[in-house]
Amino acid sequence: MDLAFTPEERAFRDEVRAWIAAHLDPAVAAKVHAGLRLSKDDIQGWARTLGRQGWLAYRWPRAFGGPGWTPVQQHLFDEALAEAGAPPILPFGPVMVAPVIMAFGTPEQQQRFLPGIASGEVWWCQGYSEPGSGSDLASLRTRAERDGDHYIVNGQKTWTTLAQHADWIFCLVRTSTEGKPQTGISFLLIDMKSPGVTVRPIRLLDGEYEVNEVWFDNVRVPADNLIGEENKGWTYAKYLLSHERANIADVNRAKRELKRLKRLAQAEGRWDDARLRDQIAALEVDIVALEMLVLRVLAAETSGKPALDIAALLKIRGSEIQQRLAELMMHVAGPLALPYLEPALEGTWTEPYPGGDPALAPLAPRYFNLRKTTIYGGSNEVQRNIVAQTLLG
Repeated sequence: MDLAFTPEERAFRDEVRAWIAAHLDPAVAAKVHAGLRLSKDDIQGWARTLGRQGWLAYRWPRAFGGPGWTPVQQHLFDEALAEAGAPPILPFGPVMVAPVIMAFGTPEQQQRFLPGIASGEVWWCQGYSEPGSGSDLASLRTRAERDGDHYIVNGQKTWTTLAQHADWIFCLVRTSTEGKPQTGISFLLIDMKSPGVTVRPIRLLDGEYEVNEVWFDNVRVPADNLIGEENKGWTYAKYLLSHERANIADVNRAKRELKRLKRLAQAEGRWDDARLRDQIAALEVDIVALEMLVLRVLAAETSGKPALDIAALLKIRGSEIQQRLAELMMHVAGPLALPYLEPALEGTWTEPYPGGDPALAPLAPRYFNLRKTTIYGGSNEVQRNIVAQTLLG
């Protein structure tokens, strides 16, 4: 395994870094580095900027409008975005549903949906989980009944991230009750403006309005919005989840947050605490090991060897590292991380912060929010079973 980047790859990284530096709003980057709340305009504005350059769809092949970058170039682009403090690229459109449309959609569906995803103009959300159907996703109950040229959809999705902003939702729906639960599921694209779609916010422990319930009450969906074959949606869902779980690892964001952790420790006078530095060092070793694992996958893909099927392993390690980073930041700040002040999360707090620096304000909300990472995308307990079955035999 050769982990050294070639001169061409290093030149590519320099080019990408220079472009990002010229186009990323410094005020938005400062919010990202400080862990402050990002607005819809912050996120979608950057997505549109990348879209105009043809880089929002940076993982896509040229045949579908992407740049056709190698896996190593994609990794270097991810790294450059993270270190610059760019807003996250929301995965629901370009990383999750787009590959499904490419692999299983009709040419007409590809022409209809992919350009809006690649430009950043169309915001997508994911309709998978339901009450009682999370890790046991095959037990979902949202129904889609055929009525001529349409499906009539009734049911409820939950934990739907940023559905309040979404234009479209990709949904798993039940189209048959015969046979095994997995065999009666279909993959349907639904316009969020359709009559009968209702979005209800779920306020989280950190005070954020990030996830939602989405209700479908006799929603008419054109049959042309069915991806692939009816009752074959479970196959497409598994294909999508492999992209989601690898994306959750997000090693480059972990590297950026490690630098933030070190800055906080120094600013709060904790850098000389030998025990704390031992914990930071152990975490850094695990982040480097995760990056080596990612690079192993890239090396296999680049050399033409069979790709390593380790999406579940990447999800486990990446999500646990995110939680450990948040826990150590809380440990550094101690009780000074506890005050919850909305203006401080927006970066608009001008009064003396209770007990310390306003930079500590996002730490507790972030800590509570990241409790979710070992659950979504398939709980880590289930992912460990997958690793045992697929890698250990």
